Formats: sequence, structure tokens, C-alpha cells
Amino acid sequence: MFESLTDRLSGTLKSITGQAKLTEDNIKDTLREVRRALLEADVALPVVKAFVERVRERAVGQEVSRSLSPGQQFVKIVQQELEAIMGEANEALSLKSAPSVVLMAGLQGAGKTTSVAKLARYLRDREKKKVLVVSADVYRPAAIDQLETLAKEVEVDFFPSSSAQQPVDIAQAAIKHAKIQFHDVVIVDTAGRLSVDQAMMEEIQALHGAASPDETLFVVDAMTGQDAANTAQAFHEALPLTGVILTKADGDARGGAALSVRHVTGKPIKFMGMGEKVDALEPFHPDRVASRILGMGDMLSLIEEAERSVDQGKAEKLAKKVKKGDGFDLEDFREQLQQLKKMGGMGGLMGKLPGMGQMAEAAQGPGAEKELGKLESLIDSMTPKERRKPDIINGSRKRRIAAGAGLQVPDLNRLLKQHKQMQKMMKKVGKKGGMQKMMRGMSGMPGMGGGPGGPGMGGGMGGGPGGGFPRR
Repeated sequence: MFESLTDRLSGTLKSITGQAKLTEDNIKDTLREVRRALLEADVALPVVKAFVERVRERAVGQEVSRSLSPGQQFVKIVQQELEAIMGEANEALSLKSAPSVVLMAGLQGAGKTTSVAKLARYLRDREKKKVLVVSADVYRPAAIDQLETLAKEVEVDFFPSSSAQQPVDIAQAAIKHAKIQFHDVVIVDTAGRLSVDQAMMEEIQALHGAASPDETLFVVDAMTGQDAANTAQAFHEALPLTGVILTKADGDARGGAALSVRHVTGKPIKFMGMGEKVDALEPFHPDRVASRILGMGDMLSLIEEAERSVDQGKAEKLAKKVKKGDGFDLEDFREQLQQLKKMGGMGGLMGKLPGMGQMAEAAQGPGAEKELGKLESLIDSMTPKERRKPDIINGSRKRRIAAGAGLQVPDLNRLLKQHKQMQKMMKKVGKKGGMQKMMRGMSGMPGMGGGPGGPGMGGGMGGGPGGGFPRR
């Protein structure tokens, strides 16, 4: 997300960072470029005007002229204004009653039903809530079946409904059931339309009146850009919205919706959908997103993700093993690849690292994930003994392993070479200055600059031997 905006803004702001003095002229030129970058990112025009005006006011005032490094101060102002336009800080769900009702609204195709499942999974896993989901979409064929399937996948309770019922009756019956079964949260999926119409708005207003939800979340497709802001405005006028879920944010290279929706509706973006998987829902942190837009990375989200995804027991076991000098075999290598996949692969990982914009873009494609899959297939094709002792893999074994994985011997040779590099790096860990040496070594690894395939990143994951993430 934000790749095109990041590229444009990073280039524009880089030219001003080194300036010892900011003048009306160089601020004017830079602001013109910032304005153009935002418009190209499909940010709504009123939002662009307000943003540029706020930055200009602060940049030509005392704030910058008194600073020791005016260029850096200017970049800081841009970052702060980006945060302000998206809402300062993350706003959590306000779940007061028992059961709390969350009503999901939005157009057809925005990803409402999938977002219901993602939110249910999020509340179950991270908030430890007992969740019930129900579909009041009686128009779209198979909408109810889709939610039932997703509910099973995320392991939350599903309340059955049918297209013969009225949406208000469905919601009331689900809430009554949730009270009897002591559910903490009921998430109600509503019907969407291809465009905003009167009948749809009247129905959802009636649903809102009957369900009295604690949260009314507007679900919007990030890829619709300025249209997202216009649709949000229409729903905002019809319903007392409490927040927004921005879906398909991983597929939106521009990011205009994220910068427009809050300004237009005055309602906070509470979550971002960052992929198709049911766990691909992130709380929206304006400060972290602003940092990502300016190419400064998002280390806090990366650390939180690592703490959730990484098996600490396995990481500590591997750390002890390497410290004892028992080496780093192909079983360990495969485990690191699996941890990497859990964290969203190379693209997801590198997008959150500072200064990795272009490399993250290269690693986002299907090629990078395919490379990780190839490496795993080759290791799976080996015997346990070959994984523990790669040195015994001779010519005939290579041919057998490659054939078993449906690949060629040169693919296997590349894997073995990468593993050797990882082994060397692991030996450096634990010695004096080991972490620095290891990070230097990783810069030459495939996936850390030499193209996709990312195993170079694996060794540092999860508080294990690479100690890539501090524990809090």
C-alpha cells in the first residue's frame, strides 16, 4: 500500500532535507510536488487543499526558521499533518454492553462478509471474546452460506438465518440467542447494493434502530480511491457511523482512500484489511501509516506481528542449539521459512522495514512467494538424515531430491548455497559483535537485495538467534 505515494513523496522531500535554510521559493516548489503526489494518489481534492495549506502555514512560520535543521523539520511537519488527516492515533472498538453489537455496512463487493470473519477472528484471538456472527443479507445468493463457512474457518459461533426472513427479525433473534449463550459480541453482516440507494439506506436504518449497536462500521474498498470517500459520506449522512474498515489495502498502491475517508466523514479508520487470509486484519495506526508513506518503515507493527506469529519456544530452542555449536541444519532452515510465511512473506515484512520501499515492492509479487515455496518443497523432498546432515547430499541424492520436488538440480544447488551462507551467519551470532556481523552478512543474501527467495531474513526472526525483534 502507498507505494506510488511513498516513491513520489520520498523523492520530493529528500531534495529539501539537506537545505540549511528554507525559503518561500523552495517551500513553494516542494509543496507543489507534494500536492501533485497526493492528487496522483487519488486523494480527494478538499483533503489535498486542506493538507497543503496546513503544511504551508507551519513551514513558513517560526517553527521551521528557528530549527537547527529546517529540511528535517519540514519533513516532520509533513509527517505530523499526515497523521492528523488520518486521525492522530488508533481508536479501538468501544464494546460496552453484553452482548455488544457490531453492525457492518457498505456497498456490495467491498468485502463486508470477509471483514465480519476477520473481525470475529481478531476479537476471539486478541481480545479473548466469545463471538457470534449472523448474516442479515437476504438478497445476495449464498451470502448466508459464505458467512457460515467463514465462521467455521475462524472458529466462532454462527447464527443460522434464511432469505425468507426479514433482516430486522434476524438481528433481533441473534441478539436474543447471544444473551442466552453469554456471547460477548454479535457481529451483524448486512446487505449491500452496487450503489447507494434509498431502499438500502432505509433498511439499514431500520436494522440499526432494532439492534442498537455499540459500533456501526462502514466497510469500504481502498482501491476505489476518491469514490471511497464519497460513498463514506453518503453512509455517514444516513447512519451514525462509529468507524471505518478499509479493505483490500494491500492491493492499493496509491492510498488515496486512507487519506480521504477520515477527513470527509470525521470518523476514524479502525482497521485495515491487508490480504485475503482470515487473520489479515490490522488495527489502523495513523502514526505508523504516515511513517510508512514517508518510507520510514513501521517497526512497531513488525515487532507486534513477530510476537504474535513466532513460536517463542522454537526460537529459544534454536538459539540454544546454535550457542552450543550444534549448527543450523535444513530442518531449522525450513522452520525459519515457515515463520517468514506466517508474517506475510518477504513483501509484507520488508514493507515495514525503514528504507526498503523499492525492495519491498519487488518482493511483493507472486515470484517471491513462489521462491519460498520452492525452497520448502526441496527440503520436504529430503530424508530426515539429509536435512540434519546436508553434507551427505551427493549427485545421485540431488537428482532424487530435485525430481521429488518437481524441480531441477540447479534449484537444489542454490538452496544448499543459501543454507551454507545462513550457517556462516549463525556462527557469528553469540560472538562479540555477532549481531552486527550477521546483519552485514544478511545484506548480501538472496531476498535481502539479491532478488526474491527471502531465506536470508529467516535467521533473524522472532527473538531467536538473530534476535531480530526485542521482547517487550
